[in-house]
This record gives sequence, structure tokens and C-alpha cells, in this order.
Amino acid sequence: MFESLSEKLEGALKSISGQGRINELNVAQTMREIRRALLDADVNYQVARDFTERVKEKALGAEVLRSVSPGQQLVKIVYDELVHFLGETNVDITYAPAPPTVILVAGLQGSGKTTFCAKLAAHLKSKGRAPMIAAADVYRPAAVEQLKTLAATIDVPVYSVEEEGRVVQDAVRVAREAVAEARRTARDVLIIDTAGRLHIDERMMREVEDIKRAVGPHEILFVVDSMTGQDAVNTALEFNKRLDYDGVVLTKLDGDTRGGAALSIRSVVHKPIKFASTGEKLDALTPFYPDRMAQRILGMGDVVSFVERAQEQFDAEQAEKLQRKIRSEEFNLEDFMDQLQKLKKMGSLRELIGMIPGVGRQVRDLDIDDDAFKHIEAMINAMTPEERRHPEIINGSRRRRIALGSGVEVRDVNQLLKQFREMKKMMKTMTKLMGKGRAINLSQLLGGR
Repeated sequence: MFESLSEKLEGALKSISGQGRINELNVAQTMREIRRALLDADVNYQVARDFTERVKEKALGAEVLRSVSPGQQLVKIVYDELVHFLGETNVDITYAPAPPTVILVAGLQGSGKTTFCAKLAAHLKSKGRAPMIAAADVYRPAAVEQLKTLAATIDVPVYSVEEEGRVVQDAVRVAREAVAEARRTARDVLIIDTAGRLHIDERMMREVEDIKRAVGPHEILFVVDSMTGQDAVNTALEFNKRLDYDGVVLTKLDGDTRGGAALSIRSVVHKPIKFASTGEKLDALTPFYPDRMAQRILGMGDVVSFVERAQEQFDAEQAEKLQRKIRSEEFNLEDFMDQLQKLKKMGSLRELIGMIPGVGRQVRDLDIDDDAFKHIEAMINAMTPEERRHPEIINGSRRRRIALGSGVEVRDVNQLLKQFREMKKMMKTMTKLMGKGRAINLSQLLGGR
């Protein structure tokens, strides 16, 4: 996520770290490097210029603090301006006083709009809402089926209008009837997926305007592909002129993208970024927090998001139960497998590691496989229930059978069992250090608190 921009900003700020004090000369030089880094990342020229001018003005007018170095002082100023540049605070969806809340989703074809609708439904469902999706993208081949397939995996209903086995190409009708259906079935949120085009055209804009007039949405979200260039800004301006949308969604942030154009939208259109999508899976959607994004861009990690994800997966009562098993040396491979599954639900390994301060930049160029645990899972699944509960009974012949059943070598089974024994000792030591009143789980061993 913005690896190139992060690396170049880090390099620009290093140039002043060894200076004895901030002055007009070294600030000007650093600002040139920062402006170049922003432009290389495809940030809008005027936005990049305004950003560096604001940083320069604050840096030269800043009170010199003896307790911090010039580099630290400038990093703080750049961080504050990045937060301002990205929108200051998180802005949530506006919910209707009486359900259903109608959310209209618009954007160009290929921006990830349909997948976002399913991701948003999954996100809202995890928050206790009862969403429904309206399939108003009635032109793209198989768009309705794609939406139904995605929604089925999260058990969310999709409303569409079909006659004689064919999708009715009347998006306004679909949207209007979907509102009535959501009200009838007590769905408190209706997400309307609209048609996109390869570029802005009058027909598309008129249709989405007609839907807006027909259903009066409480929230309009504009979806933008982070991998597009400056056209993303022009598209955002045109959509805002016609729809006056409430917020922006950045998709494909996990791709090989400079991303600056997408970030420029906040400053150019003056609308908040509300969500960021960072992967293909339906749980790869997060509310957008400007301060957390600024920290990640500057290589500071994002511990808050890491802990929030851990809290979603690790229940306090279960953690306390697990702690008791560790203290009594009853922790076994079934418990380990359960913790492993919870860890995987927190997100991709690369993304999680990137949230840890100081670690993200070190693994930037490493190929981190999200299936890194599949061999461990295969070995544990090849064991009998008795072997998983009592690993100490696994002798030579059992190890050979487990290796054969999981497609690995016997030495791999030996290594797993050795690492498991060492981990048990470490976990027991940690529980003693943390005290009886504190719970522990696998996420804490990997850096969470």
C-alpha cells in the first residue's frame, strides 16, 4: 500500500535528519524532494504544491524544540499535513432515522464497484446490520449473477428483476422495487449497485441521476480504482457535479499502484474517503482513518488497526479459557489450529506485517505467501483427534503416516512438533510474566496487545 511513495518520502526526510537545525535552505531542499515524491506517485500537481507549501510554512515558523531533532520535528509537521490532506477524521455512513438506509454506489466499469457492494454488505452485517443488495447493473453480462454469487457467500439477499429468464434492463425500476422489498422484509440497509462504463457518458450519468431521484438515497458512494491515473480525479469531479456524492471508496490499494491520484480526490473534490479496499476477499474492506493511513505512508505502521482486527477474532472469554489451558499444560494442536484459523481471518500476512511499526519497510520486497500456513494445517489435519490432543504420543511410525497423508517429509513433521513444544514453553512463561489476571492468545505472540 503506497510502498513507493512511502519509500521516497522516507528518503526525502532522511536528508534533514542529520542537520543541526531547520533553516530555509534545508527545508527548501527537502520540500523539493517531497514534491517530487508526490508527483512520482501521481498526486495532482496543485495538491502536491499546496501540500509542500503548507509544510514549508509550518516548518520555518515552528518553534525550535530542544528535546527533538530537526528531522523529528519535520516528520511531525509532514505527518500532521498528511492527516489534513487525507481528511482529518474518519467519516461514517449516514444512516436513515427510519430504515431502510439506502446507499447508492456509483463508479466506472472495472473500478471494483460490484465487489465493493458485497464487501460493504459483509462489513455492515458484521456490525449487526441486516443488508440487502439491489442488482441495478443491468447491462454488463453476468453482472447480476456475479453479485448473487458473492452475496451468497455471506448470506445476504440480492434483489433483481427478471422476466422470462432474462434480466429486465430498467435500473430505475430495480432500485425502486428493491426499496419496497427491503422495507417489506425488514432489511435496514439497501445497497444499490449501478451500471458502470469504460468512460463517462451521458446515458450512464442520466441513469444514475434518475435512480437518485427515484429512491432518494441517504448515502451516495463513488468507487475509484486506485490504479488509475489522473483520470480518476477528472472522473471524480464529473460524478460529483452530477450526483453530489457523500464519500469516496478507494479500491485495489493492495495492487502495484502509485495511488497518488486516488488520494488527490480528497483535496480536489472536498469529499471524505470513507472506505479502503485492500484485497479480493470479502472481508478486505476497512473504514478509512486519515491518521492511520498517514502513519502507514510514513512507515510508522498501524498498531490500532492491528489490535482492532485481533479483538474482532479473539473473544475475551475464549482467551481466558485458553490461558488456563496453557497454565495447566493442556494446550494442544487442536487449540493451536483454532488460533491459526482466527489469525488468518484477520487479513493477509503481508498486510498484517505492514501494520507493525518498523517492520513494513523491511518486508517490502519480500514475497510473503498468504498460504504460508497450509503445510502446517495439512500436517495437523492428517493427525487423528487423539494425536492432536496428545502430541506426545506421536512416535516414528505415526510421523511417517502423517507425513505421507499431508504430502510433506518426515523432517517437516519433526520440525512442527519441535516448534510446538518450544512455543508451549514460551506461552507458559509469558502467562506467568503477565499475571493471572491477563489473557493471552496467538495474536499477542505476533505483536498484538
